[in-house]
Amino acid sequence: MSKLLETAAGNVAFVLSFLAVIVCIFLVAFGLEKLAQKKTGVVEKVFSTRKMAVIGMFSALSAVLMLFEIPLFFAPPFYKLDFSELPILVGTFAFGPAAGVMMEFIKILLKLVMKGTSTAFVGELANFAVGCSLILPASVIYSFKKNKKTAIVACVIGTLVITVFGTAFNAVYLLPAFAKLFHMPVDALIAMGTEANSLVKEGSIVSFVVACVAPLNLIKGTAVSVVTLLVYKPLSPILKGTSNKKKDK
Repeated sequence: MSKLLETAAGNVAFVLSFLAVIVCIFLVAFGLEKLAQKKTGVVEKVFSTRKMAVIGMFSALSAVLMLFEIPLFFAPPFYKLDFSELPILVGTFAFGPAAGVMMEFIKILLKLVMKGTSTAFVGELANFAVGCSLILPASVIYSFKKNKKTAIVACVIGTLVITVFGTAFNAVYLLPAFAKLFHMPVDALIAMGTEANSLVKEGSIVSFVVACVAPLNLIKGTAVSVVTLLVYKPLSPILKGTSNKKKDK
């Protein structure tokens, strides 16, 4: 814990920027959720006691899932697959976009407490931003019309967004940030991709993210979406405490 605080103190500017990003995304999610409530005529608190309890539980589950990473044969060792977005997407469908962003944030905090950071918070920012690129568009679409067809459309769009955004984000920000952090050229990271995947061309960051990053995010988004679509309907009344009331279609 002390090492984590020392790292945060040494990267004050970055940590403050990280927090600013979180606040901005939360405000966007909150505004879109209130707009959806106005359109659908739903009147409910964005954060009730029950919601906060489930948010805490699902955030903890997500943080634990984040620790179990699966290596991928088509990507270098520093890219691994985890399914930490699964409980968050389920919880976001139940309680809205603002709850989803909060769960992503709490997940990162819990992960930092349990495991610390080996990337001076760069990896944590990336995980938060890429996670939000799946759960935010999916939950916003679902918030405006809660039925099975919309849920499928929402998951498809969320998967496409995480694939495109995650790929572009790696090329524009994450890979250069890691190269700077570890005092190595970006070409050295690309070379690691070339060793793992023959589709990665030497010195080409575009081929790297297309061949290594895009499939990872596509697999993650698809897997999380499929499981969410299978389990959300039976879990919804339990999460909302509406077992004897009208359920989502």
